[in-house]
Amino acid sequence: MLNQQSKTTKQILQCVLFLILATHYTFSQQKPSGTEGSKAIPDIEKVYLHTDRSNYVMGEDLWYKAYLVYAFNNLLFDHSNILYVELIAANSIIIARNKTRLDEGLGYGDFKLTDSLGVKPGKYQIRAYTNWMRNFGEDFVFSKEIEIFDVFDKINKSSQDPLLQATEPNNINAVTKSDINLQFFPEGGSLIEDVLSVVAFKAVDSLGNPVEVRGKVFDANGTLVTLLGSLHDGMGKFIITPKKGERYYAKITNSNGEEILEVKLPKAKDQGYLLSAVNVRGKEMISIKTNAITIANYQSAPVKIVCTSRGVSYFEGSQPLSQTSITFELPKTNLPEGILQITLYDALLRPQSERLIYIEKNKDINVVLNTAKDVYKPNEKVTVNISSKTKTGEAVPASFSLSSVDVNGMQDFKDFGTNICSYFLLESDIRGKVHNPSYYFDRTNPRRLAYLDFLLLTQGWRDFLWKEMPKINPYKETYIAEKGITISGTVKQIEGDIPKPNNTVLLNMFNKGKMRSLTGVTDSKGEFKFENLVFMGPTTMMLNTKNDKKKERGMFELDSLHLPPLASNFSRDSTIVSSKSSTIKNNIYRKNIAFGISGETVLDAVELNGKGKSDVPKSLYGTPDDSYIIDEDTPHFSSIYLLLQFKIPGIQVSGTSIKFFGNSGSAQIRIDGVPFDGDIGFIYPDDVAKVESMNGPSASVFGLDGANGVILIYLKEGALNRRSKSKEKPHSITKQIEGLYDARIFYSPKLEAISFVVDNSDAIRNTLYWNAFVHPDETGNTQINYYNTEVETDVKVTLEGLTATGIPIVVKTQYAIKK
Repeated sequence: MLNQQSKTTKQILQCVLFLILATHYTFSQQKPSGTEGSKAIPDIEKVYLHTDRSNYVMGEDLWYKAYLVYAFNNLLFDHSNILYVELIAANSIIIARNKTRLDEGLGYGDFKLTDSLGVKPGKYQIRAYTNWMRNFGEDFVFSKEIEIFDVFDKINKSSQDPLLQATEPNNINAVTKSDINLQFFPEGGSLIEDVLSVVAFKAVDSLGNPVEVRGKVFDANGTLVTLLGSLHDGMGKFIITPKKGERYYAKITNSNGEEILEVKLPKAKDQGYLLSAVNVRGKEMISIKTNAITIANYQSAPVKIVCTSRGVSYFEGSQPLSQTSITFELPKTNLPEGILQITLYDALLRPQSERLIYIEKNKDINVVLNTAKDVYKPNEKVTVNISSKTKTGEAVPASFSLSSVDVNGMQDFKDFGTNICSYFLLESDIRGKVHNPSYYFDRTNPRRLAYLDFLLLTQGWRDFLWKEMPKINPYKETYIAEKGITISGTVKQIEGDIPKPNNTVLLNMFNKGKMRSLTGVTDSKGEFKFENLVFMGPTTMMLNTKNDKKKERGMFELDSLHLPPLASNFSRDSTIVSSKSSTIKNNIYRKNIAFGISGETVLDAVELNGKGKSDVPKSLYGTPDDSYIIDEDTPHFSSIYLLLQFKIPGIQVSGTSIKFFGNSGSAQIRIDGVPFDGDIGFIYPDDVAKVESMNGPSASVFGLDGANGVILIYLKEGALNRRSKSKEKPHSITKQIEGLYDARIFYSPKLEAISFVVDNSDAIRNTLYWNAFVHPDETGNTQINYYNTEVETDVKVTLEGLTATGIPIVVKTQYAIKK
């Protein structure tokens, strides 16, 4: 949907800055340098996943819709057509991976959270990225946390279990001195002597959760200067005018007045400049401040202000500075919504101060979501009405996804987790986790923008992503924007490492009863490539090669079909259970019991491994650190190296070398207990029965051979003998490969077609309805129908999506199910 003409390099603001002091200043506007032409702005992608919920029960399905946008304006971006969506366990193991098809920036998919995937109760991360995003590190990789419950585990059998009461600490009386990390952030970056300054602060505990604090600020003589107290999520601010040569410190106290922490403030500079910003009745007032020493030393030297949003310059201006403070109104008319970076440079173009502010725009759009009734009966048909229009009633084209979920006892809980607004407008521009991000986009909260300014003064000041325009490293391999799947390789002579140029390569693909044939010719290096192939799910691939005399000659060496995943460092302690999680979990448990569903019933419904225990080789060296059994539910891997990288946590594969993170040398490989030194690429993943890893203390049984860890590969009985006796011809390959993920469609029971509910699990389902394809018609309206469960409860309906002009939308409503 995004064409190249829509990617403007910048919009120079045609406006004059109005000074509000007695002396009027005019900033001379200059065209920003270094951003001329569209080549200056790289094709940066962002992606967001809307999931149906954030809490799941083992055996349920997780549903998602992907929105890929152009980072500078949030327009849907038809750039990459493959999105990698991964489900990562708390020990950093990627237990599932979907190659999701993107069509004009939109895609959808699902995960079945069964034990065949290796799913256990605990916290997980969903991660999404394209191959192209890897050019920019992990800055634009999307991730969010989910939690998976086993509602029939022992925790539910005792309401007194201490884990049910455990919550994340956020009260100053519940933490010790060593738990509190308190940091101070002077507005603009630095304190300057004799300049009135705002100092923001943020306090968190050892887990990174906000801690509410209060205390006092003193000078070096112990004289009280000011009070401090957090106002939101451990954040707050105070005003101070540093005196020449003076140092300051803060004492934090508990509710009894007992001191628990003492922290020094940053030292003030003797000269310099700083930026200050304040919102006055919707106007952004910007001040440039300095002291008399700076004015005397630099005598009306010009300063320069540059305003950028997501790396694109929207305004530049310069002005001689002859007094210690000037203030002007920043015009917002042509600025985009989101974080604006204001940087002040001195006469030598050295950055002196920086301030982040949030620009909120009044949008000419009114998206309405409601149900036909506020109260429905169990199993009753629900009607959801959706309207996407301007304030004057004109249709606004948009793509939405909708979820209807049982709140499971959380009727009064406001969910301030990540949504499409908070992600595209805030989170994706700041490194690190933002606590309760959608709080700042809840328009019912009158203090949200003031508290958002606290966030930008603290976490944003340190972790802002766009301090420089992200660039592709010219010294590293560039990752392409994938339009489809590539099947490539080399044809060589059977004897010797000699390429065979001008060989014809025939590719036949069989998928869902249809065949597709393609023909190519090897180049001077014997290489061939079939690019941008789009096929869904398991596909049989047949490759054959002939020389220029039409004779079947040559040997194939195939390149990997699968992009190795990004390294994962996701780690969470699943023993810490929030009060919200406990409430949801216990509510689901009671619901299951009320409808006659027990743990044994659920176990019967979950897909079980078909492999008998007797078929799995026994571990030869005691209890390994990690063990994975390969069975019919294991995803297909094109090489043994990919299988190990996906299923063994903490390893790094480079060529034929396999190392554990933190170790200096390669791990030892043992095949059926026998040490093997060399390339293990000859092992077919389908011939592997089990893989194990032992590193650190557990590998001590191997003596010096275990110094860098050991990877144990157990093969299926007779695997190597079968391969050696196979009749495969080197000039022909037949194998099954995985295409793009063939996503399922959400099943919604149609109760008018049946007289009773066949499955009790449908009667109490936690996601009542999911639809990734909500698109208003030409009038701006659409209507959706589905049936309730049999449970008396409250249902939350959430609509998320993007308009055709790149405006992220989140709308929610709620209704009750009562008999």
